[in-house]
Amino acid sequence: MTPIMKEEAEPVQKLYTRMRLWEFPDEYVIEPTNGSSASSSLSISLVDASMKLIDSIPECSSFRVPKIQMIFGVVGMLKLVAGSYLFVITERKCVGSYLGHPIFKVISLKALPCVHSVKNSTPEQKKVENEFSRLLKVAERTTGLYFSYDTNLTLSTQRLYDLGNESKMLPIWRQAEPRFLWNSYMLEALIDKKLDPYLLPVVQGSFHNFQATIGKEIVDVTLIARRCTRRNGTRMWRRGADPEGHVANFVETEQIIQINGFTSSFVQVRGSIPFLWEQIVDLTYKPKFEIVRPEEAPQIAERHFLDLRKMYGSVLAVDLLNKHGGEGRLSDMFSNAMQPIVSEDLRYLHFDFTKICGHVHFERLSFLYDQIADFLVKNGYFLLNEESEKMEQLGVVRTNCIDCLDRTNITQSMIARKILELQLRRIGVFAAEETISSHPKLDRCFRILWANHGDDISIQYSGTAALKGDLVRSGQRRVQGILNDRYISVKRYYLNNFSDGTKQDAIDLLQGHYKVSVGGDITPPSQTGGLEAIASFPLALCLVLIGLLLTTMSLGQVGNDPRHLLFSVVWGSISVGIASFVRAKGRIFCNRPRLQLHDEPGY
Repeated sequence: MTPIMKEEAEPVQKLYTRMRLWEFPDEYVIEPTNGSSASSSLSISLVDASMKLIDSIPECSSFRVPKIQMIFGVVGMLKLVAGSYLFVITERKCVGSYLGHPIFKVISLKALPCVHSVKNSTPEQKKVENEFSRLLKVAERTTGLYFSYDTNLTLSTQRLYDLGNESKMLPIWRQAEPRFLWNSYMLEALIDKKLDPYLLPVVQGSFHNFQATIGKEIVDVTLIARRCTRRNGTRMWRRGADPEGHVANFVETEQIIQINGFTSSFVQVRGSIPFLWEQIVDLTYKPKFEIVRPEEAPQIAERHFLDLRKMYGSVLAVDLLNKHGGEGRLSDMFSNAMQPIVSEDLRYLHFDFTKICGHVHFERLSFLYDQIADFLVKNGYFLLNEESEKMEQLGVVRTNCIDCLDRTNITQSMIARKILELQLRRIGVFAAEETISSHPKLDRCFRILWANHGDDISIQYSGTAALKGDLVRSGQRRVQGILNDRYISVKRYYLNNFSDGTKQDAIDLLQGHYKVSVGGDITPPSQTGGLEAIASFPLALCLVLIGLLLTTMSLGQVGNDPRHLLFSVVWGSISVGIASFVRAKGRIFCNRPRLQLHDEPGY
């Protein structure tokens, strides 16, 4: 369904959508195949990564036989110690449309080395380069990357509509909102080369849509998530805010409907508690929350909300934390930090999700809606009719729990459901008391839409799907869903302790939070010493299990020989000793990030 939008100005030069990659021994050549025959090809040297536009493909010979493959976008260039790496999209999938423009998901991302210079590097440089190269293999598996060749996916419908014709004439990467441009850092190396048709903006997040019938009308519903890159990372290694007020797991979610000539959208955001705090993994199931420099909390929260107000207008902060233990301390600190800065345009509301809703009674979120309905009605949503008459969204609801995943997603889906009903009533499709629940297909599609959305965001931050997914999808809690949640919790524990450190390094490398020093002293990112160099959790676990097995076997032989009782005590003591040591030295056995960032006190 094509929306009614004001006439768009065409960009100066369209992006190339299909390209042929020629891999010669000494250069890469990227040849556009969807442009005019006069389109120049891009040559990238494999000696020094220099780039230039060429008019024709270099000649091939028996000594210069290229490998050829199709690519669908140039994501950017990353410079490491001994050379650079070119990131390209080798496989894509069309997943729907955004305001009439096709949207693609990255299925396969490849880092192509431009590192012939590594042959002339020192052994230490080669060692460091190999370490970084392993991180690039992790980076190639980045999930949730989306792009469009025709429109700016980093902007909400309202902001896209408000772009002036002069801005729309710019290349898409120039129009992009920097905080949601996933490959912003990697594009820097190409921007100065005047390669606009090659510069493909990519966002990380989620994209899902569906169509449903309401009477004689067909409604098209799209849900987009845009992940902020300022403090991107994994669950345990990116918590809270940095000193500038940029928070972890900050995601903008936009729900768009198109029906009967109307286009309407509603934006919400989520993000970690906005002051310095951390939760360093140490093999315990739930590591302690540590508040860092608590005296700075009010200033950091103020910076965060000042940024949000500039971006979205009025802000309502909904805090879903409970009031007990570590969460309670964080919630109290959040509440205290908000006291000096609340105003007519900035509200703070605490809602103890766990106490009020428990694990199944999510209908009690109506208590929360009753408290925020006035804010939602006052600040509205974006609405555009066939005559290009518009109504704007004037504020945003910011929701958080500890991870900003499970409780947050359920709460945001409730708010989005209420807003969708208001929109459909305003457009005249719903009667005054009509609800989504009265339309089974629409209700089912809406639930699945938000469940998939929550899973995507959760996978990027925690490595697993969201908890309580069965309840979001079906509205009911089932035994299978409870068991699946237990499995997800165990998987999160494993990933957080033994995998996410490396993934965090890859994220920091890709997005420029850690910049590789080409000159001076070089330290490999995973260089360790002492006990940490030989510590291995799998080895320790194996020794514990062997000890327990020998203990059990010795106990079984006590009736035949009393000396086995002594053996069982010895083996049991060894097992307990190793287990206690592993717990005490938990941080050593965990997979921790190795790229030291100056604003991360927990490394």
